[in-house]
Amino acid sequence: MNSRIIEVLGREIATGTCGPGTRLTLDGLQERFAVSRTVVRDCMQILEAMNLVYSKRRIGIVVQDPVYWNVYDPRIIRWRLSGPGRKTQFRSLTELRIAVEPLAAAGAARKATPEQRESLVDLARQMRESAADSEAFLAADIAFHTLLLQASGNEMFTALSEVVAEVLSGRTRENLMPARPRPEALDGHEAVAAAVADRDSAGARARMAGLLVEVEEAILGQE
Repeated sequence: MNSRIIEVLGREIATGTCGPGTRLTLDGLQERFAVSRTVVRDCMQILEAMNLVYSKRRIGIVVQDPVYWNVYDPRIIRWRLSGPGRKTQFRSLTELRIAVEPLAAAGAARKATPEQRESLVDLARQMRESAADSEAFLAADIAFHTLLLQASGNEMFTALSEVVAEVLSGRTRENLMPARPRPEALDGHEAVAAAVADRDSAGARARMAGLLVEVEEAILGQE
């Protein structure tokens, strides 16, 4: 029950249906969802932890301005990608990836374990082999980028794993991916993996930057 209420209200706030400054009351939410006051309070605490709302004495619960939201929360990313501003959100997230992932690739080339290097090469191979199966391709794609961030040796980059996973899932979920992966994307992942395996830090950084330029161009082409 709690998850359903959080999903409904979170999506309404993140997509702008329930705009900044909107007042919510415990009584109103209790009546709307036919739940106890305790359940409503619990849900509001979760939304408040995301900075989507705040509580003010004698006023009630107020929807926050987006500038205060925890925009790295995967749930907020998912909700925003389902709304009318999805393309702007994709652009922002892609710019974040462009800033981070080339550095992560360079770090992985220096610091990855032998097992991680081997796994990256294997995941790039799996992506090519599963090009006709969107679910299998997405799973391999997420695993590739997650492992790359983890192998960078930078805990701040690793903490972005769920963000990147949600971006990749969102492009598929919102039908913003081509029917089949672009050959350039498959080649790019293999080139990144090969550079990491060869401990070529500069090459890994350049290959990942090039791969993300292709992603950015694909996003811009859909606007």
